[in-house]
Amino acid sequence: MKISVIGLGLIGGSFAKDLGSQINVDVYGVDNNADHCLQAMEMGLVKNILSLEQALETSDVLIAAVPVDALEHLTLSLMDKMGDHQLIIDTGSTKKLICNAVENHAKRGRFVAAHPLAGTEFSGPKAALKGLFQNKKNIICEREKTDDDAMQTAIKIFESMGMHNIFMSPEEHDKHMAYVSHLSHVSSFMLGMTVLDIEQDEKQIFNLAGTGFASTVRLAKSNPKTWSAIFDRNKENLLPALDQYILWLEKFKIAMADGDRSQMEKYMTEANDIRRVLDK
Repeated sequence: MKISVIGLGLIGGSFAKDLGSQINVDVYGVDNNADHCLQAMEMGLVKNILSLEQALETSDVLIAAVPVDALEHLTLSLMDKMGDHQLIIDTGSTKKLICNAVENHAKRGRFVAAHPLAGTEFSGPKAALKGLFQNKKNIICEREKTDDDAMQTAIKIFESMGMHNIFMSPEEHDKHMAYVSHLSHVSSFMLGMTVLDIEQDEKQIFNLAGTGFASTVRLAKSNPKTWSAIFDRNKENLLPALDQYILWLEKFKIAMADGDRSQMEKYMTEANDIRRVLDK
């Protein structure tokens, strides 16, 4: 099988690392960043760097791992030129807009809308990790709109990297991601800003920052271009999530200002129930 990975960052590079180690799989890379191409070749992530046109001529499977604001244009362009037996898999963090974009395309059946729930706060080819997707969940949307053979190939690829597939609608995906992923990134970015404001006057603050702070603000190191696109693409769901988050912050602030320890403890005790979700 010949696979071209378009976008050689954390996700695309990690796909390339895992798939390139498999028997009878040749992995090629496509990226408009010359430094990323050079790094990918030096690291042995891909067999060769191709243009989009060469990737279309060469590949059985095309994996689109580009920022979500470039995804629709790229995918439609590829679908216009692809053969009847080729397959495109997208890995974007939002699904409704890309699914809407390809809805009426003649080759819709050759497209798989997927989102591997894996990643780190780092970006670029050097962030690629072998085994990143092992035992991770992978969301697939609109399974019924993809040809059976194309879906079977995609599932085989995902399972070969150790992923567990979950099926849901694009609308469900984007709503759930707003709460369990996108909101936490906004929170981390803004926590970082809050502490940086204080740090201007108190230079010792980061000398006192322990592992709790580091783990909470870790996501603030994520790529701003990547995440601004995600936030923009999913603002329909993320804005209500932010409203709810701000409401709880205000409630907790009022309880603290009133010296109401009982109310603060009540909120925190209720929040402890998150264990029920996380420990499944």
